[in-house]
Amino acid sequence: MADAIIINNITKCFDRHAVLLNFSAEISLNGVTAIRGASGAGKTTLFRLLLGLETPDCGTMAGMERRKTAVVFQEDRLLPWATALENVSLVSDERRAKDALSKLGLSDSLNLLPRELSGGMKRRVAIARALAYQGDILFLDEPFTGLDEENKRVASEALLETKSPIIVITHDEAEAMLFGTHQTLLVD
Repeated sequence: MADAIIINNITKCFDRHAVLLNFSAEISLNGVTAIRGASGAGKTTLFRLLLGLETPDCGTMAGMERRKTAVVFQEDRLLPWATALENVSLVSDERRAKDALSKLGLSDSLNLLPRELSGGMKRRVAIARALAYQGDILFLDEPFTGLDEENKRVASEALLETKSPIIVITHDEAEAMLFGTHQTLLVD
């Protein structure tokens, strides 16, 4: 597999408004790439294009073929009727799910439903699910929203331990630095 994602002259419009216009970039799959930009600049649209959740209006992308991706979206996307452990076990076996939750300080919360978790705890369950999945690439869209500094540090260390390439969407330079970012791609 290629060690980069090549984006060539991508354009994506919504209601005739170009969110990305002739956007080109090469994203290294060695280490961490932070995609930064102001709110509304097209970061999440680029994220969704890379994941295949949206299709470009024109342009090409290469390097994502046959890749297993683990994703943390901006929203936690937890099943409300499933416990923390069950939400993470959806993508892995129970042992890996427990290990991922433990790394994020949630060992005592395995049997709690999302409505019983704080916002930061829900966020860590979503991150644990991505860890447990063991994807070829980790895609993170504003992954630390609602986390205090200590939990941000713990989560970033757990994500880096995977040794998988990480593509993180953020508007926060300090958040990008938590990962020891190798490449920063600015979207404007």
